[in-house]
Amino acid sequence: MPTFAVHYTYSDATVPGRDVHRAEHRNWLGALVDAGTLLTSGPYPDGSGALLLFRVDSEGELRDLLERDPFAREELIDAVRVVEWLPVLGAFSE
Repeated sequence: MPTFAVHYTYSDATVPGRDVHRAEHRNWLGALVDAGTLLTSGPYPDGSGALLLFRVDSEGELRDLLERDPFAREELIDAVRVVEWLPVLGAFSE
């Protein structure tokens, strides 16, 4: 099953909204971890965005899933970059 790296880009303008919806966003992410779909995620320390690693059947399936993110529904993500990733060593390699 393919692994995808998803890069979210945030701006200072979305900080208040992300603060309001962070708990819902993290609950949504936690459910994806429990389902085995999300491998890991976390924000960049400078507040510019986040990295999320998913294992799903296709990019289309992933994009449909990302639309359900509370941050996406509230239009709190400035840009989303989805890249298929092939880990060959370490914790996420197959």
